[in-house]
Amino acid sequence: MQYMESGGFRNHRFMRLTLLWTTLFLAAFWITNFAMYFDRMGLTPSSVQAYYLGSEVNFTSPKTFGAMLEVSHSHLPIQAVVILLLTHLLLFAPFKGETKLLFIYAAFASSLTNEGSGWLIRFVHPNFAVLKIIAFLTLQTTLAFLLISLGMFLYPGAGRMKRSASSGHKQKR
Repeated sequence: MQYMESGGFRNHRFMRLTLLWTTLFLAAFWITNFAMYFDRMGLTPSSVQAYYLGSEVNFTSPKTFGAMLEVSHSHLPIQAVVILLLTHLLLFAPFKGETKLLFIYAAFASSLTNEGSGWLIRFVHPNFAVLKIIAFLTLQTTLAFLLISLGMFLYPGAGRMKRSASSGHKQKR
């Protein structure tokens, strides 16, 4: 823990290398998240509703309970691990406690809402499509912030983020 708090990992090339590769993989995850979303639907409630409820115009059927359960079964643990990793690393970044708390809540809540809103659209009411769009955009924005923050914190030369006064630690140069 002290190793992360003091920024000692920045001087350890293997730790930086593993975090760099992790960041690159998660950035690819972020990009493919956009691609998959826009391959299936858009940012209009009608496109989201058509995806979950089916469309006579596009000759698509409504999503079945089983198909949605299968997707949720794989999405939920992966999203939890990805967000755990990114928010855990955020704890060591030099942001105020309120900022950290905001992004921890935003990441987990938007991910869960993004996943749950599909169920709400399909089995409760089509108007939850607006919630799906908001949750998706919030999740993507939050993930982008976490990835960029990790990149900046990982490499001191990329903006040289300093420890916050609230942590009581000075960063070694």
